[in-house]
Amino acid sequence: MRTRSAVLLGVVLACLGVPLAPASPAGAHAALVAATPVRDEVIGHAPREVVLTFSEPVSPVAGRVQVLAPDGKKINTGEPVVDGATMRIPVRVPDRPLGTYLVSYRVVSADSYPIAGSFAYSAGAPSATLPQGADGADRPGRALVPAAKYAGYLGLVLAVGPVLLAATMWPRRRSRRPATVAAFTGLGLVASATAGTWVGQAADMVGAPVGKLTVGDLEAVAASDVGTVLAARLTLLAVAATLLPAVLLGTAGRWHTAGLAMVGLATLATWPLAGHPVASPLPEVSIAVGTAHLAGMTVWLGGLLTLAVFLLPRTHERVLARILPAWSRWATLAVCWLVAAGVAQAALELGHPSALLDTAYGRLLCGKVALLAGVLAVAAWQRRMVRRRVAATRPRRVAGAAGVELAATAVVLALTAVLVQTPPGRTANTEAARVARNSVAQTLTTDLYTLQFDVYPARADVANSLHIYVYTPQAKALPVAEWTVSLALPAAGIEPIMVPVDTPEPNHASAEVRFPAAGEWTLKVTARTTEVDQATVTGTVRVT
Repeated sequence: MRTRSAVLLGVVLACLGVPLAPASPAGAHAALVAATPVRDEVIGHAPREVVLTFSEPVSPVAGRVQVLAPDGKKINTGEPVVDGATMRIPVRVPDRPLGTYLVSYRVVSADSYPIAGSFAYSAGAPSATLPQGADGADRPGRALVPAAKYAGYLGLVLAVGPVLLAATMWPRRRSRRPATVAAFTGLGLVASATAGTWVGQAADMVGAPVGKLTVGDLEAVAASDVGTVLAARLTLLAVAATLLPAVLLGTAGRWHTAGLAMVGLATLATWPLAGHPVASPLPEVSIAVGTAHLAGMTVWLGGLLTLAVFLLPRTHERVLARILPAWSRWATLAVCWLVAAGVAQAALELGHPSALLDTAYGRLLCGKVALLAGVLAVAAWQRRMVRRRVAATRPRRVAGAAGVELAATAVVLALTAVLVQTPPGRTANTEAARVARNSVAQTLTTDLYTLQFDVYPARADVANSLHIYVYTPQAKALPVAEWTVSLALPAAGIEPIMVPVDTPEPNHASAEVRFPAAGEWTLKVTARTTEVDQATVTGTVRVT
């Protein structure tokens, strides 16, 4: 057992040697980073499409992306077209095109988190009031999803613990009926929690209260990545239910038990597959350590609960003298697995040490770690009693300590349920870089084209994103054959600096730029559209 424990712990520690922080922050919980027309921009004509660019690939929620004309009528003419992180919304020109338009959107990011927002632009001149639209900040499933996740964790504890002890160390003369009831209750709780997560996800996706969801709203979840994962979880739970009876009754063979273990491991993997790890800098590593962390938690707490409720009472001292050392070894291995995987998971999700105190995710993580440290101190005292071979003679004290552990870990699980719904610390910079009123955006015109650019967050000595779009005078995308972009700060004697650009789309150039000093920078763009047609525009970027 010691050799096996050392090997397993070595594998986990080897995972910690993988670089855990990327060179630049990855985007979980997609943020809107550019828009055409630009937020609050006043343009001379009504565009034929609205283009939104996010920090990571997104999927639009059916029926929840719309553009409202100044008279409040919906003018988007079809479903939005998504290409990676870019979403195009085709719109018609309204009968009365002058005034303020409202764009509202609800999309699902790569980690299954629904993102919503809205912004306005104007044609000709702003309207006195905004068109009435949906409130993008509302999340109707805000409370239901964490509650369902918490119930799911409790279900896992009930399902895993009795099965583990029944398969390895259950006394021959003790009835297995309590373990069977607890295990199937746990499976039922996990299934109910999965259904609750499905409903909460539907409410978040369509932006409607739970009581107003339709069958179509629930079916919409099935078409999403998280819906596929939740459906797979329900299927795996059904398979586990068919394999459980033989294992619980002690009549299962080796392959039968191994099959149940594999199904259980696959079920545990559905939690990280429907959460933050899929959008982390190293998704494969994040999913693996997330599964390991959850496995360590369920083995430790599930076994502890089963021991405290079903085995410590009314079990002979000589039998406990055999069970408790065996369980102590299992618990030690599970805790080592839990802590090592948790450290790796925290490093991946935080991204930078400062996020531990500067973000809500980091502060919740600190609270969880503090509680867990107290629980582990109690567990260490229990293990000491077992090694001194006095635990079997004091079952009430062992049961009391186990009760303290379980009560504290119930709070830990609640923090975990909230934690997995909180944007990871590594996304703090991305969230702060959303397109807002303090970004710099301008529209520049020539006889050949209309050019729009956006720089955010327009600050010195940090990475800034530059997006440039070129359109015909009729507001159609105009492909550019060659881009020449430069930045200069004449007031400080900084001559033009050439900026190499990427071209994710024919009419779209993007780049990451760093301004070495604050001031009024001059952005100069030359766009050549044909062999002989080109024009140059100059704009000003105020950098703070």
